[in-house]
Amino acid sequence: MSSETFGQCPLVDRVSVWESAATPEGDAGCSPWSTKGSRVQRNTAPATTSHLSRSLGLWAIVGLGLGYMTPMTVFDTFGIVSEETNGVVPLAYIVALVAMVFTALSYGRMTRVFPSAGSAFTYASEVIHPNVGFLVGWSSLLDYLLLPMVNAVIGRIYFESFFPDAPSWIFVVVYVGIVTALNCWSIKGTSNINGVLVVFQTVLIGAFVVLTYLSLSRGLGQGTALTLQPLYHAGVDMGAVIAGATVVCFSFIGFDAITMYSEEARTPSTVPKAIVLALLIGGAIFLLGAWFAQSAFPTLDGFEVTDDTLPELALKVGGEFFKILFVSAALAAMFASSLSSHASVSRMIYVMARNQTGRIPRFLSYIHPRFFTPLHAVLIVGAVSLLAFRFTLEFVSAMINFGALIAFTVVNLTVLLYFALHLKKRHTPVEIFTNIVLPVIGMSLTVVLWLNLHFDALLYGAIWFVIGLVLLVYVTRGLRKPLTMRIEEETLAEEGTPIEHVEHRRAGGDK
Repeated sequence: MSSETFGQCPLVDRVSVWESAATPEGDAGCSPWSTKGSRVQRNTAPATTSHLSRSLGLWAIVGLGLGYMTPMTVFDTFGIVSEETNGVVPLAYIVALVAMVFTALSYGRMTRVFPSAGSAFTYASEVIHPNVGFLVGWSSLLDYLLLPMVNAVIGRIYFESFFPDAPSWIFVVVYVGIVTALNCWSIKGTSNINGVLVVFQTVLIGAFVVLTYLSLSRGLGQGTALTLQPLYHAGVDMGAVIAGATVVCFSFIGFDAITMYSEEARTPSTVPKAIVLALLIGGAIFLLGAWFAQSAFPTLDGFEVTDDTLPELALKVGGEFFKILFVSAALAAMFASSLSSHASVSRMIYVMARNQTGRIPRFLSYIHPRFFTPLHAVLIVGAVSLLAFRFTLEFVSAMINFGALIAFTVVNLTVLLYFALHLKKRHTPVEIFTNIVLPVIGMSLTVVLWLNLHFDALLYGAIWFVIGLVLLVYVTRGLRKPLTMRIEEETLAEEGTPIEHVEHRRAGGDK
């Protein structure tokens, strides 16, 4: 394939490795990434033929984000959050949505600057330092890698409830095998199936809203949905609402995973739009479902199980047949989440691996020449998910959220460092607001979530982080050998604007 051009400058196809290098005399104006001075980030990698396929449009990516977020979760956690907040679940979702909007804006801004599938790993590597990026990516990997397993564990629990005498490992193997095979096949096929499942969920949630409205009109609960009782009433404590918001906040995890599809989006502007749309659409679905459920059931009196209220909510508003349909939608949500989370983490492994050298990174960064998927990374995620037949949901869930909060914090920080410090856009009121105030608010709200994180999540997350730190020291030979960054060259070229890369100091003071 012939080289492309950026302005008057030739670009080597597909992949580039960014390394500090002195600009040869006469070439200073040619590199699209060059900045004034004697050092630029230059392309030194040979062209490759296998790459991720640019086949995803805006709504395909939005669907993958919604599939990851699992809209049906609002009904599963309704009882827990209602009890925590004293009956104001919609208010908890509003607080969580506000907290997530600031971080979503930061993700959208950074993916425009660095349209790579590496997400927070790429942003931290480019803006702060590749070593920091590795630790951020490693920390996030724990959450992303376990989420497909969580869905497999939930599926196993459903299977055991229907077939208590059957060996559950058979279900795990078949279920994980199907999800893995679909992700190996193609991202377009995965997206199409995910889209159908998301639409099915949405239709059933709409049916729940209609049935609940009819029940309200017949005198159930508050007797009307046009009431402020789901937002505030006597006895509501904002501290309890914030605690409830930390529970529902992690229902929104998924909008950040959209950035993993940056190198498969048809245009560079697709992902930033998809991030905001997925967050707002998901938030609207969560809020609508919570509002009608809370209006119909202001208390949990009459519920036999409060840890997972989805089946009883459906039974009470629509009868036995609707309960079967609603539980089927929950199963569809589980499968959609499995597909999208599996696809996301495999791309993160791929991006992290292609920045290293050696047999293992080469194995993990392999792209299938026909399907254009990170085949080996997909298989690794499938292998980890097979452990679902051994672990409990409580144990796996306790290990999640640590990495997500690290990623949220760092992404907000990179906006501040890149725009306000590196580009020095901090002089006008608009620049101060967008480049300093907004990311600081995003980081502050993330700190609130940190303070309410479960101790087990902190403990397991810290252990995982230490393992990553030891691995980093080994890979960099005691931090003496700097890590490099590799970004899809054609992705950067299609962005249409030069990207100013931050120079990082190496050991010994060299750049």
